[in-house]
Amino acid sequence: MKVGIIGGTGKMGRLFSRVFARAGYDVLVSGRKTELDAPALVRVCDLVIVSVPIRDTVRVINQIAPLLTHDQILCDLTSLKVAPINAMLKSAAHVIGLHPMFGPTVSSLRHQTIIVCPARVDDEILSPLLSIFRNEGAVCTLSTPEAHDRMMAVVQGLTHFVTLTIAESMRRLDLDITQTQEFTSPVYQIELSLVGRLLSQSPELYADILQKNPYVPEVIAACRASADTLSAIVNSGDPDQFREFFTKNTRHFGDYCTKGQEQTDAIIDCMVRR
Repeated sequence: MKVGIIGGTGKMGRLFSRVFARAGYDVLVSGRKTELDAPALVRVCDLVIVSVPIRDTVRVINQIAPLLTHDQILCDLTSLKVAPINAMLKSAAHVIGLHPMFGPTVSSLRHQTIIVCPARVDDEILSPLLSIFRNEGAVCTLSTPEAHDRMMAVVQGLTHFVTLTIAESMRRLDLDITQTQEFTSPVYQIELSLVGRLLSQSPELYADILQKNPYVPEVIAACRASADTLSAIVNSGDPDQFREFFTKNTRHFGDYCTKGQEQTDAIIDCMVRR
């Protein structure tokens, strides 16, 4: 079986090339600087994976869809699923949407999550594919494309929006980042590290995640409304209002409050030991 990765010269493409190679498959890649182009790759591969930026994904899928047959499998590795899967379903191939919930710098797939959207595929094809990831230690979560995109509006959209808001707030306050570290707490260091991690990466990636997911605006609206509510409570100086706000959220998070405490304690302990 031959696996072809369009965009395979990129970081994520190279990561999955190694995964399939370790599983014993012949892997071909195409990219902007390879002699093998996408149409040629499609004609000789059993499994075709599209691993290109979000903004290019549907265009690339539309380019190759007419070339695929019902004997082939077509996947993508995009952070959005509805639009790419709709495009892939125009082909004759088996269609599976994949979303790795990790960056290409991970040392292994162990304990990493891959969201799987089986759009048009039989179990005898899906199960062996998932086994490749599970054998590497990955956790595969099944979802529909719409449920995936709605969840990503929170898991990615909300968290990235808040992280960028922290960065922008600090810039507007003209804070010296190095100087703030002289007053740091472990929790602040974790938050600052998340800001630095995001800002060290591609702005195009985060623009696509925030701007191309149709469910992000309603999540951002909820975030802004929440910030307005909290701001009014803080400005009121009324501790009873704050306690009520705080307690409502404690009840909503339930047992995860304890889990979150334990996980951050473990992270802080690792930081202190370095």
